[in-house]
Amino acid sequence: MANLSGDEKRRYVAEMFARISPRYDLMNSLMTGGLHHRWKRATARLTAGTAVGPALDVATGTGDLAFALADCRNTTEIVGVDLLPEMLTIANRRRVGGSGPGQRVHFVQGDALRLPFPDASFIGATAGFSLRNMPDVPSAVREMARVVAPGGRVTTLELTPMPAGIASTMGRFYFHRLVPLMGQIVAGDRTAYTYLPDSVDYFLTADGLANVFRQAGLVDVGYRRLGFGGVALHFGNRPA
Repeated sequence: MANLSGDEKRRYVAEMFARISPRYDLMNSLMTGGLHHRWKRATARLTAGTAVGPALDVATGTGDLAFALADCRNTTEIVGVDLLPEMLTIANRRRVGGSGPGQRVHFVQGDALRLPFPDASFIGATAGFSLRNMPDVPSAVREMARVVAPGGRVTTLELTPMPAGIASTMGRFYFHRLVPLMGQIVAGDRTAYTYLPDSVDYFLTADGLANVFRQAGLVDVGYRRLGFGGVALHFGNRPA
Protein backbone atom coordinates (compact mmCIF):
# COMPACT_ATOMS: atom_id res chain seq x y z
CA MET A 1 0.00 0.00 0.00
CA ALA A 2 2.96 2.34 0.49
CA ASN A 3 3.34 2.70 -3.30
CA LEU A 4 -0.14 4.16 -3.80
CA SER A 5 -0.50 7.52 -5.54
CA GLY A 6 -3.05 10.19 -6.36
CA ASP A 7 -6.62 10.00 -5.07
CA GLU A 8 -6.20 6.35 -4.09
CA LYS A 9 -3.38 7.31 -1.73
CA ARG A 10 -5.36 10.26 -0.37
CA ARG A 11 -8.32 8.02 0.54
CA TYR A 12 -6.18 5.27 2.02
CA VAL A 13 -4.12 7.65 4.18
CA ALA A 14 -7.19 9.57 5.36
CA GLU A 15 -8.96 6.38 6.46
CA MET A 16 -5.80 5.08 8.13
CA PHE A 17 -5.10 8.22 10.17
CA ALA A 18 -8.75 8.47 11.19
CA ARG A 19 -8.46 4.94 12.61
CA ILE A 20 -5.25 5.50 14.54
CA SER A 21 -5.98 9.06 15.77
CA PRO A 22 -6.85 7.97 19.36
CA ARG A 23 -3.39 6.38 19.82
CA TYR A 24 -1.46 8.62 17.45
CA ASP A 25 0.34 10.73 20.08
CA LEU A 26 1.18 7.75 22.26
CA MET A 27 2.62 5.80 19.33
CA ASN A 28 4.74 8.75 18.22
CA SER A 29 6.27 8.99 21.67
CA LEU A 30 6.88 5.25 21.88
CA MET A 31 8.40 4.98 18.40
CA THR A 32 10.84 7.86 18.93
CA GLY A 33 11.50 7.47 22.64
CA GLY A 34 9.98 10.92 23.08
CA LEU A 35 12.59 12.55 20.82
CA HIS A 36 9.97 13.79 18.36
CA HIS A 37 9.09 16.57 20.82
CA ARG A 38 12.69 17.86 20.73
CA TRP A 39 12.78 17.66 16.93
CA LYS A 40 9.50 19.58 16.66
CA ARG A 41 10.70 22.33 18.98
CA ALA A 42 13.83 22.72 16.85
CA THR A 43 11.70 22.80 13.71
CA ALA A 44 9.39 25.44 15.17
CA ARG A 45 12.29 27.72 16.13
CA LEU A 46 13.81 27.39 12.66
CA THR A 47 10.45 28.06 11.01
CA ALA A 48 9.65 31.16 13.04
CA GLY A 49 13.09 32.69 12.55
CA THR A 50 13.25 36.29 13.76
CA ALA A 51 10.31 37.85 11.90
CA VAL A 52 7.19 38.80 13.85
CA GLY A 53 3.80 37.56 12.69
CA PRO A 54 1.54 34.53 12.22
CA ALA A 55 2.83 31.05 11.37
CA LEU A 56 1.27 27.97 9.78
CA ASP A 57 1.48 24.24 10.52
CA VAL A 58 0.31 22.13 7.58
CA ALA A 59 -1.20 18.67 8.17
CA THR A 60 -1.06 19.55 11.84
CA GLY A 61 -2.53 16.28 13.12
CA THR A 62 -3.03 16.62 16.85
CA GLY A 63 -1.20 19.96 16.91
CA ASP A 64 2.28 19.23 18.30
CA LEU A 65 4.12 21.51 15.87
CA ALA A 66 1.45 24.20 16.09
CA PHE A 67 1.86 24.36 19.86
CA ALA A 68 5.65 24.42 19.47
CA LEU A 69 5.30 27.40 17.11
CA ALA A 70 3.18 29.14 19.73
CA ASP A 71 6.09 28.83 22.18
CA CYS A 72 8.24 30.98 19.87
CA ARG A 73 8.21 34.53 21.20
CA ASN A 74 7.89 36.25 17.83
CA THR A 75 4.83 34.35 16.57
CA THR A 76 1.60 36.32 17.00
CA GLU A 77 -0.92 33.71 15.88
CA ILE A 78 -0.63 30.07 14.87
CA VAL A 79 -2.90 28.29 12.42
CA GLY A 80 -2.91 24.50 12.21
CA VAL A 81 -4.63 23.05 9.15
CA ASP A 82 -5.53 19.39 8.63
CA LEU A 83 -7.78 17.41 6.32
CA LEU A 84 -9.09 15.07 9.02
CA PRO A 85 -11.76 16.12 11.53
CA GLU A 86 -10.72 13.23 13.80
CA MET A 87 -7.26 14.75 14.24
CA LEU A 88 -8.60 18.27 14.65
CA THR A 89 -10.98 17.14 17.38
CA ILE A 90 -8.01 15.94 19.43
CA ALA A 91 -5.99 19.08 18.62
CA ASN A 92 -8.83 21.36 19.75
CA ARG A 93 -9.29 19.30 22.90
CA ARG A 94 -5.63 19.87 23.71
CA ARG A 95 -5.96 23.60 23.06
CA VAL A 96 -9.05 23.99 25.24
CA GLY A 97 -7.44 21.98 28.03
CA GLY A 98 -4.19 23.95 27.88
CA SER A 99 -3.10 27.46 28.76
CA GLY A 100 -0.44 30.04 27.97
CA PRO A 101 0.86 30.48 24.40
CA GLY A 102 -1.19 27.53 23.20
CA GLN A 103 -4.28 29.70 23.36
CA ARG A 104 -2.94 31.58 20.32
CA VAL A 105 -3.35 28.44 18.21
CA HIS A 106 -6.37 28.03 15.92
CA PHE A 107 -7.22 24.90 13.98
CA VAL A 108 -9.03 24.77 10.63
CA GLN A 109 -9.92 21.97 8.26
CA GLY A 110 -8.26 22.20 4.87
CA ASP A 111 -6.28 20.47 2.14
CA ALA A 112 -2.48 20.82 2.07
CA LEU A 113 -2.63 20.87 -1.74
CA ARG A 114 -5.11 23.78 -1.76
CA LEU A 115 -4.42 25.80 1.36
CA PRO A 116 -7.33 28.13 2.20
CA PHE A 117 -5.14 31.21 2.73
CA PRO A 118 -4.08 34.18 0.57
CA ASP A 119 -0.56 34.55 -0.74
CA ALA A 120 2.10 35.78 1.70
CA SER A 121 -0.07 35.28 4.81
CA PHE A 122 2.55 33.85 7.20
CA ILE A 123 6.13 34.45 8.34
CA GLY A 124 6.74 30.72 8.13
CA ALA A 125 5.10 27.40 7.30
CA THR A 126 5.99 23.89 8.40
CA ALA A 127 4.82 20.28 8.06
CA GLY A 128 5.88 17.50 10.40
CA PHE A 129 6.00 13.81 9.45
CA SER A 130 3.23 14.31 6.90
CA LEU A 131 4.78 15.16 3.55
CA ARG A 132 5.42 11.56 2.49
CA ASN A 133 1.73 10.77 3.03
CA MET A 134 0.57 13.44 0.58
CA PRO A 135 -0.44 12.46 -2.97
CA ASP A 136 1.58 15.29 -4.57
CA VAL A 137 4.69 16.38 -2.65
CA PRO A 138 5.82 19.14 -5.08
CA SER A 139 2.35 20.72 -5.00
CA ALA A 140 2.32 20.65 -1.19
CA VAL A 141 5.71 22.41 -1.01
CA ARG A 142 4.63 24.98 -3.61
CA GLU A 143 1.50 25.74 -1.59
CA MET A 144 3.54 26.24 1.57
CA ALA A 145 5.89 28.57 -0.34
CA ARG A 146 2.91 30.49 -1.76
CA VAL A 147 1.40 31.38 1.61
CA VAL A 148 4.73 32.45 3.15
CA ALA A 149 5.68 36.12 2.88
CA PRO A 150 8.90 37.16 1.09
CA GLY A 151 11.80 36.49 3.42
CA GLY A 152 9.80 33.87 5.31
CA ARG A 153 10.77 30.24 5.74
CA VAL A 154 9.32 26.86 4.76
CA THR A 155 10.38 23.79 6.75
CA THR A 156 9.50 20.12 6.83
CA LEU A 157 10.35 17.45 9.39
CA GLU A 158 10.18 14.01 7.84
CA LEU A 159 11.41 10.44 7.96
CA THR A 160 13.89 9.88 5.17
CA PRO A 161 15.79 6.96 3.64
CA MET A 162 19.04 6.51 5.57
CA PRO A 163 22.49 6.26 4.00
CA ALA A 164 23.71 2.65 3.76
CA GLY A 165 25.51 1.41 6.84
CA ILE A 166 25.03 -0.12 10.27
CA ALA A 167 22.62 2.59 11.40
CA SER A 168 20.46 2.00 8.31
CA THR A 169 20.39 -1.77 8.89
CA MET A 170 19.41 -1.34 12.53
CA GLY A 171 16.85 1.32 11.64
CA ARG A 172 15.18 -0.88 9.05
CA PHE A 173 14.94 -3.77 11.51
CA TYR A 174 13.36 -1.48 14.10
CA PHE A 175 10.87 0.22 11.80
CA HIS A 176 9.93 -2.77 9.66
CA ARG A 177 9.82 -5.45 12.36
CA LEU A 178 9.27 -3.87 15.77
CA VAL A 179 7.09 -0.85 14.91
CA PRO A 180 4.33 -2.97 13.27
CA LEU A 181 4.30 -5.21 16.35
CA MET A 182 4.10 -2.15 18.57
CA GLY A 183 1.26 -0.80 16.44
CA GLN A 184 -0.65 -4.04 16.82
CA ILE A 185 -0.26 -4.12 20.60
CA VAL A 186 -0.72 -0.41 21.41
CA ALA A 187 -2.92 0.91 18.61
CA GLY A 188 -4.61 -2.32 17.56
CA ASP A 189 -3.63 -1.59 13.95
CA ARG A 190 -0.66 -3.52 12.56
CA THR A 191 -1.60 -2.56 8.99
CA ALA A 192 -1.21 1.18 9.62
CA TYR A 193 2.13 0.77 11.34
CA THR A 194 3.34 -1.46 8.53
CA TYR A 195 2.39 1.18 5.95
CA LEU A 196 4.13 4.03 7.79
CA PRO A 197 7.64 2.47 7.80
CA ASP A 198 7.15 1.12 4.27
CA SER A 199 6.23 4.60 3.03
CA VAL A 200 9.77 5.79 3.78
CA ASP A 201 11.13 3.35 1.20
CA TYR A 202 9.04 5.05 -1.49
CA PHE A 203 9.79 8.60 -0.37
CA LEU A 204 12.36 11.03 -1.73
CA THR A 205 15.91 11.01 -0.48
CA ALA A 206 16.97 14.02 1.57
CA ASP A 207 18.76 15.46 -1.48
CA GLY A 208 15.70 14.77 -3.63
CA LEU A 209 13.41 16.67 -1.28
CA ALA A 210 15.87 19.57 -1.18
CA ASN A 211 15.55 19.75 -4.98
CA VAL A 212 11.75 19.90 -4.64
CA PHE A 213 12.21 22.91 -2.36
CA ARG A 214 14.37 24.61 -4.99
CA GLN A 215 11.89 23.83 -7.75
CA ALA A 216 9.21 25.53 -5.64
CA GLY A 217 11.23 28.74 -5.87
CA LEU A 218 12.79 28.60 -2.41
CA VAL A 219 16.38 29.74 -1.82
CA ASP A 220 19.07 29.00 0.76
CA VAL A 221 17.74 25.43 0.82
CA GLY A 222 19.33 22.84 3.07
CA TYR A 223 18.63 20.10 5.58
CA ARG A 224 19.84 18.61 8.83
CA ARG A 225 19.75 14.91 9.65
CA LEU A 226 18.38 13.93 13.04
CA GLY A 227 17.62 10.65 14.77
CA PHE A 228 20.78 8.78 13.64
CA GLY A 229 20.10 9.95 10.10
CA GLY A 230 16.56 8.63 9.73
CA VAL A 231 14.88 12.03 10.14
CA ALA A 232 15.54 15.12 8.02
CA LEU A 233 14.70 18.74 8.82
CA HIS A 234 14.52 20.62 5.51
CA PHE A 235 14.39 24.39 5.19
CA GLY A 236 14.23 27.04 2.48
CA ASN A 237 13.39 30.72 2.29
CA ARG A 238 11.00 32.55 0.03
CA PRO A 239 13.06 35.16 -1.85
CA ALA A 240 12.82 38.60 -0.26
